[in-house]
Amino acid sequence: MTNSIPEIEDATCLFIFGYNGADSHPLVARRILKAKEKGAKIIVVDPRKTEAARIADLWLPIKNGSNMAAVNSFANLILTKGWENKEYIEKYTEGFEDYRKMVAKYTPEYAQQITGIEPKLVEQAMEIYAKSDRSFILYGMGVTQYNQAVDVVKGLGSLCLLTGQIAKPSSGIGPVRGQNNVQGACDMGALPNVFPGYQAVTDPANRKKFAEAWGVESLPEKPGYTLTDVPHCAEEGKLKAFYIIGEDPVQSDPDAAGVRKALDELELVIVQDIFMNKTALHADVILPATSWGEHGGVFSGADRRFQRFRKAVEAKGDVKDDWVIICELAERFGYEMNYKNTEEIWSEMISLCPSFAGATYERIEQLGSIQWPCRTVEDTGTPYLFKGNVFQTPSKKGNFFAAEWRPPVERPDAEYPLVLSTVREVGHYSARTMTGNCWGLAKLADEPGYLQINPADADKLGIIDEELVRVTTRRGSVITRALVTDRVGAGVVYMTYQWWIGACNELTIHVVDPISKTPEYKYCAVKVEAITDQKQAEEELIAAYNDLKRKMGAVVS
Repeated sequence: MTNSIPEIEDATCLFIFGYNGADSHPLVARRILKAKEKGAKIIVVDPRKTEAARIADLWLPIKNGSNMAAVNSFANLILTKGWENKEYIEKYTEGFEDYRKMVAKYTPEYAQQITGIEPKLVEQAMEIYAKSDRSFILYGMGVTQYNQAVDVVKGLGSLCLLTGQIAKPSSGIGPVRGQNNVQGACDMGALPNVFPGYQAVTDPANRKKFAEAWGVESLPEKPGYTLTDVPHCAEEGKLKAFYIIGEDPVQSDPDAAGVRKALDELELVIVQDIFMNKTALHADVILPATSWGEHGGVFSGADRRFQRFRKAVEAKGDVKDDWVIICELAERFGYEMNYKNTEEIWSEMISLCPSFAGATYERIEQLGSIQWPCRTVEDTGTPYLFKGNVFQTPSKKGNFFAAEWRPPVERPDAEYPLVLSTVREVGHYSARTMTGNCWGLAKLADEPGYLQINPADADKLGIIDEELVRVTTRRGSVITRALVTDRVGAGVVYMTYQWWIGACNELTIHVVDPISKTPEYKYCAVKVEAITDQKQAEEELIAAYNDLKRKMGAVVS
């Protein structure tokens, strides 16, 4: 995020694209409400009438899979109306003329054929966004989980440059991260192409620095594989072992059958986690770890904010902290990792990362939190990026970007006439490894979850609200429960991905963005069928759920 989460409250325009804070981040959603209370205009671009759309000044009901065409049309409208910030463009950006040419054909009228958004709504939204004092874009997985995700993110960033809505408080662009500390995983180098602190592995100076610090002769210069590459690598024999820490790819990755097949083809699968999960059922070795309340360390928030967290209780049973397990494994491989605590690990890491260098445990303790970049111990951190309009490019100027829209890969047809999009819900978290083991939450919401479907589609298919239905794609088939609602458009259905029996990733397609390698969870073709014998379906559901729980080691009465 270019800006801080607290700055949301002081924006005069919040432009929310493909993000539902009420389900994903309730505390962020509270800040959106506070901004509205202070007079901010709320614009929401989303195919569903989300909670944010219900309170919005303008809701643009976009067709699924048309994000790039919409963003291009926003730029086209701003330029046509002369609402661009000419002085800002001249002083602080480059690539504008090519950008102007790329978006030229995407008039709101032309784009409407793709996006379904009325031109008048585009005009009203862009007038608010371009002319507001402080406009803040918030985007979520409705942007990032498509095969053209990176292009759209760059396009949204270009709207900031076009209007000068960046490099100042409460004005910029914010990817609101989907999971706790996913920002931290990236910060610490849990990506295939960078060391900690986003230092490229292809840079010889970076490799030399980290090799010397870690006491090895050299480090690989070639980026590794991404998580979504694993099934292909296993199939091709490029991968022999898979070490999985705090992740449940059988539940969370697309085409679950393909993931299971890949795991079973590998010579060794290690799972390090706090509870049994569906991936651990395929493991050769399980390493039990402590949970978040049983150890301490540092989290990175979505807004680049380092925060200390501390052990609340002593762990019970044969479990160890993740870092202890890793150190003991390293020792068995012949590499000594001798750390006394997490502070020693953190201190080593920040000594190698210029952007994090000032964020010592002591300084985080004193300030409560620190946002990187924080380059010295006197530095109090960076609430918003690009101060003075200096960008992280060779020219120090912001680069404009636009691309032609390309459609999702798998389109509806006669056999699979509906579009499926996966979403989140507030009652359970992520892949449900933790919340699925909480009896209180299970009482509120349990298997098999819901399929959100428009009343017109439900009537056409003979589907009754709350009844079990079968959902099928070219990859798999699951049973779930119907939620008939006019908050979703006709022709599109939605499922949440945390359910173990109503597992929507049995259905999703393994298509990824070519750059980020993030799957296209938001678009695949499905068919939905009513189930005549509801009593038998309910019995089969309970039996399947109990069988899975027994496999995971639970006692089922």
